[in-house]
Amino acid sequence: MTGSGTAAAAPSVTGALTVLVAGGSGASGVAVARALAAAGHRVATAGSDRARIGAAAEKAGDGVTPFTCDLADPDGVRQLRAEVSAAVGPVDAVIHLVGGWRGAKGIADQSDDDWDFLERGAITTLRNVSRVFFDDIAASPAGRFAMVSSTALDKPTAAVASYVAAKAAAEAWTMAMADGFRRAAGDGGHLAAATILVVKALVDDELRRAHPERKFPGATDVADLAAAVVRLFGTPSTELNGVRLRLAG
Repeated sequence: MTGSGTAAAAPSVTGALTVLVAGGSGASGVAVARALAAAGHRVATAGSDRARIGAAAEKAGDGVTPFTCDLADPDGVRQLRAEVSAAVGPVDAVIHLVGGWRGAKGIADQSDDDWDFLERGAITTLRNVSRVFFDDIAASPAGRFAMVSSTALDKPTAAVASYVAAKAAAEAWTMAMADGFRRAAGDGGHLAAATILVVKALVDDELRRAHPERKFPGATDVADLAAAVVRLFGTPSTELNGVRLRLAG
């Protein structure tokens, strides 16, 4: 509902929240899950490969519970919601880390296979988790939704047309979520926040070891991404909802 009053910003979090890390198998998922657990939150991390998500959760440490789910399947995401709620409680926040990258030489050779891959990872999974968990996040006194986007949207090039188009669609959906949270808060209710975290690229120690010849200029370390995610819960929602936060490289 809407109203003329002002929604209440969620205060800084002092108690444990239940946070779902969607796409938690990679280095960024491990770093984010570990940081959230270290901050005292209950962390559910989800991925489509049981062995990979289990190994990632173990690497992240205590307080992280893995769940297997194809996030591109709406029924699977609804089942995930039931499983997470039963195991660790209703979800207060979702951190969307599903993605991937595909490029080409120009416009003409942007392939359908690459587009299908990017649409599934960047858009479909985000639509599914946001629709299924929206009411839970909106009802939380410290509800948060965050996705990771790219500085490539600032000046799109032909070589990454499919990638930036998929990210732009995901950003537009997230901004629409921000409006949804404002409407759900109504007059004086707790305002949840939908936020976009913008990076040039992400890098971790394993990637640096694999490519010692590269300098990764402007890239954001996954540990810094994780710290930024944790800070979302100590920042008033009025400062986060509908905002693109650029993370320094």
